[in-house]
Amino acid sequence: MLTRKTKFLLSKVFSFFSVIRGYNIFVIVLAQYLASIFILSPEIRALDVILDYQLFILVLASSLTIASGYIINNFYDAQKDLINRPRKVMIDRLVSQKTKLTVYFTINFIVALIASIVSWRAMLFFSTYIFLIWFYSHKLKKYPIIGNITASVLAVLPFFGILLYYKNFYNVIFAHAMFLYLLLLIRELIKDLENIEGDLVSNYKTIPVLFGEKVAKNIIAVLTISTVIPVYYLVDVFNVGYMDIYFYISLLILMFFLLKLGKAKTKPEYLKLHFLLKFIIVSGVFCIVLIEPSVLLHGKKLISAY
Repeated sequence: MLTRKTKFLLSKVFSFFSVIRGYNIFVIVLAQYLASIFILSPEIRALDVILDYQLFILVLASSLTIASGYIINNFYDAQKDLINRPRKVMIDRLVSQKTKLTVYFTINFIVALIASIVSWRAMLFFSTYIFLIWFYSHKLKKYPIIGNITASVLAVLPFFGILLYYKNFYNVIFAHAMFLYLLLLIRELIKDLENIEGDLVSNYKTIPVLFGEKVAKNIIAVLTISTVIPVYYLVDVFNVGYMDIYFYISLLILMFFLLKLGKAKTKPEYLKLHFLLKFIIVSGVFCIVLIEPSVLLHGKKLISAY
């Protein structure tokens, strides 16, 4: 049976996991490795990609940077989250603000240190990334349009770190990035609709707060329809293997999303739309393997023979 001290410690660990959103970081790590194997370096053996220590350091640096980003974002959003996510705040508060800041600075120091092992460019990239996340959390997220655009850019930036490492700049990669970026931008606007009460209290000048829900919905509709452009290139122009099935299904889901968006008025309805977008994004990570499914079979043989 667990002692009271052990239970308290486990509660703090769970609280910290909630703050850094460990489940999101796991998905990002998986996405970086799958993108490296199937998109960024298709000519390199899968096992060589997995065992590349420099790639591992870059992925680790990305994960730690994102974790520190969630910490500083949680620190600045404490007041707003009391209204928008009261249950989550009760869990997050098990870790003090002072502890969060201490861990934040410690993580950033570790990131700069391990990134320097790869190169000074990697250290500069992650130092800039850390600063941009802080500047977004402290200032930019309170402003309409630029806050949404910056949040979406920051979400895809770790993949560009891997892209620079492989020095691979094929057009198909930018088509993938554009589709993902549009989904992330749509999700940011949905979050603004979802969190409108807390944003009003905290004086966050988001699009729904300044221009109303109807304008925000119209912008979301335009962005959603715009996803057809990268999907067209990915399916008809470039070779994405069986992943074209994922893009066709995604468009059908996005059509359903638009229908529900027009009728949505309450926070629970916007929350459902948020999770629908999250499902498309996360399932897209796992569907990367559909570009060349045979790699899984060959990879299994390679690992067993290694």
